[in-house]
Amino acid sequence: MPTDPIADMFTRIRNAIQARKKTVDIPASKLKREVTRILHENHFIRKYAFTDDGKQGTIKILLKYDGQMRSAIQGIQRVSTPGLRTYRGAATIPRVLNGLGIAIVSTSRGVLTDHQCRKNNAGGEVIGKVW
Repeated sequence: MPTDPIADMFTRIRNAIQARKKTVDIPASKLKREVTRILHENHFIRKYAFTDDGKQGTIKILLKYDGQMRSAIQGIQRVSTPGLRTYRGAATIPRVLNGLGIAIVSTSRGVLTDHQCRKNNAGGEVIGKVW
């Protein structure tokens, strides 16, 4: 079992994109479900589904590609790690590629994007960046 499940999720997505896979299966958790929801809302993935097997469950993600098989996700990076947590206030949340990408932030109001954090004046732990 990995010590950093979010980094494992990002690595599985990155590897599936490199291998030009259409789908990727990820062990589920509440935080991973919220990260997946944000990726879908921001059009980085096509669809997702949760499968409950009575234990942990699985998230099945349908990746999004264009006509030349270029992925909608050009890069995905973990920012806050278990060894070095990264917390930011609403004013200092990083912009990803000058607004072309998103930063995923875990706040007291739930998991939000950097745009939503600035709008709601909420800071928190910067989970990762996607562009």
